Amino acid sequence: MRHRLFAWFILVVLVVGCAPPAAPSPQGKIAFLLPETKTTRYESHDLPIFRAQLAALGFDVDRNLIYSNATQDAAAQQQQAEAALTNGATVLVLDPVDSSSATAIAELAKARGVPVIAYDRLITDSAAVDYYVSFDNREVGRLQAAALVTALAGLDDPQIVMLNGSPLDSNTTQYREGALAELAGRVTIAQSFDVPDWSPDKAQEFMAQALTALGNEVDGVYVANDGMAGGAIAAMKAAGLSPLPPVTGQDAELAAIQRILVGEQYMTVYKAIHREATAAADLAYQLWLGRTPAPELFNAQVDNGRIQVPSILLQPISVTRDNLQLTILADQFWVPAEVCVGEYAMACQAAGIEFSEGAP
Repeated sequence: MRHRLFAWFILVVLVVGCAPPAAPSPQGKIAFLLPETKTTRYESHDLPIFRAQLAALGFDVDRNLIYSNATQDAAAQQQQAEAALTNGATVLVLDPVDSSSATAIAELAKARGVPVIAYDRLITDSAAVDYYVSFDNREVGRLQAAALVTALAGLDDPQIVMLNGSPLDSNTTQYREGALAELAGRVTIAQSFDVPDWSPDKAQEFMAQALTALGNEVDGVYVANDGMAGGAIAAMKAAGLSPLPPVTGQDAELAAIQRILVGEQYMTVYKAIHREATAAADLAYQLWLGRTPAPELFNAQVDNGRIQVPSILLQPISVTRDNLQLTILADQFWVPAEVCVGEYAMACQAAGIEFSEGAP
């Protein structure tokens, strides 16, 4: 009996000893670093969608996701990135405050063997950027300008004011390039401003300056995003303009959708942030697992001044009152219960948007 037990023990030892080792679990964390809060999309859409997609993939977001928002402070974002790397980030998803100075963050990550995904805004002049997930930004500017030209059709040499985004944001250059190519020969740009920090307050100040300089003679306003559009509209209301000239925007902010419904803002550019944040989360997860993403995942190569960055570029959509229901509401980016509240209920009814009064 003793010999049988001994033989059984030896067999168990041999089987266990010959068993292949378990596959190692991924180590480290994913850092998601966003640039600011003045544009409402980041906290209301990008972050929750990115978190939800990682969680759906099986990633423990409560323990292993590092999130920071730099509130438009490039130095603070540098510190946040350094802290994330110190605290175990093995993938960095970075939407830079300053596309140029973010090069230092990318270089630091590269030195530590951490891949970098530039999110929404390109990190320029750096060979340390691995991937880029965003939208076709020149097309964004072109769509804004094309909508403005349509709105001004019939006017002889219309005069517009141009409110561009932050000069520190590489997207601003691309929006402006796309817009200027479309506007050339069709309008006169009477006043043009680059608005620091994408600030609605600064946009309002600049618009007020333009109105004073032009004697309130403004046919249209090219505005690079919705937050600044709100500032420009406030300045025109304060100056007594009625009716308001057509105003462009971007980001499909809730307040902008409501302004479009009541005729205060002409259009916005809808960027399906759900697809953008989901794509970035999928890519980050693959990198966290230590996998090399398949080349067919990328549909573009974007020049950042140093290298061609493998990129996922999504298509933006021009939205006016006419196609609001078929785009933003159909995608449930916002739902009627959020849009059609208070003073906007009648405008929703006039636009044929179905909603329930008092719905949560």
